[in-house]
Amino acid sequence: MSRFRSEPAYRHGTAPRIGVLLVNLGTPDEPTPGALRRYLKQFLSDDRVVEIPRLAWWPILNGIILNTRPKRSAHKYASVWTPEGSPLALHTQRQAKLVRGYLAQAGHGDLKVQYAMRYGSPSVATQLDAMKAAGCNRILVLPLYPQYASSTSGSVADALADWMRSSRNLPELRLVRAYADDSAYIHALATSVREHWQRNGPAERLVISFHGVPRFSLDRGDPYHCECHKTARLLAQDLKLRPEDFVVTFQSRFGRAEWLQPYTEPTLVALAKSGVKKVDVICPGFVSDCLETLEEIAMECKQAFIAAGGKDFGYIPCLNERDDWIRALCSLIQRQTGDWLATPAPDNTSLSLSAERARTMGAKN
Repeated sequence: MSRFRSEPAYRHGTAPRIGVLLVNLGTPDEPTPGALRRYLKQFLSDDRVVEIPRLAWWPILNGIILNTRPKRSAHKYASVWTPEGSPLALHTQRQAKLVRGYLAQAGHGDLKVQYAMRYGSPSVATQLDAMKAAGCNRILVLPLYPQYASSTSGSVADALADWMRSSRNLPELRLVRAYADDSAYIHALATSVREHWQRNGPAERLVISFHGVPRFSLDRGDPYHCECHKTARLLAQDLKLRPEDFVVTFQSRFGRAEWLQPYTEPTLVALAKSGVKKVDVICPGFVSDCLETLEEIAMECKQAFIAAGGKDFGYIPCLNERDDWIRALCSLIQRQTGDWLATPAPDNTSLSLSAERARTMGAKN
């Protein structure tokens, strides 16, 4: 049997069409132990995510973790689940729709914008197949991870490579590696902080929390730690913060190995015990609110800070569907596909369209 999947019928002389695939981490289909078990099995089976030899890891994963963790995780997911579904899935869907609408208004209505999940559905392969079926022979893959890590952006590249290995007629492909220092992304972050401060007053300390990775990844050449600090430094510069006004931390540890430090929750506890009464937390590594921001930070870390003597804990939401963030994404896409587009990419100011207008246009693709 051929390893190649079925292809759309080839038509000679077909005009090029561009596709853009936004890729997020993923989410279970529902907040139940069964759905969590399926999701965690796929996620934790990725050797980019868990760098333990399979012979040692497989009995631990299948014999212990998948028999204990899904129930606990399901309870946590249920605490942030919405009537419409997973927060991460909803924000990612809306981001794709808004990007589609903004680009259509900028004169690129034939550009097909879709989203995929690295784990769960819709999968990267499914969406790439759909793009080819729609006539896309030039595809930009844009992981929604601003900072590169082997376990995130690298894993998206693996999914793309797997799909390419089983495709007979390959489109022209481009992959965005990272955008940790993108000026429009940094500005959107800074503006979200300023707006929070305008509503609530400034905090004594801004905690800039990124998702953690094992400490050994830094020693083996992963640039993630450095890219996180670059984002934090540029954000602090935009906000005109002094070094003592902010701290960079890492959250979401898993297992017993050392991860990047300092850890977020212990740092917040230490700040409260040192007399800091008011903190704000922002998570620039996530562009969509999800379990790690809504439950781990806004609930668990808040509770820990208050229990340790803190008084005022502010969580600054992810960029989600902010207009400045959607425009930043569009600008990034236009830069990456500029030579593919039939007309020159307009500058960022030409994308200052209303969100409602963009939603309307996005629904037509």
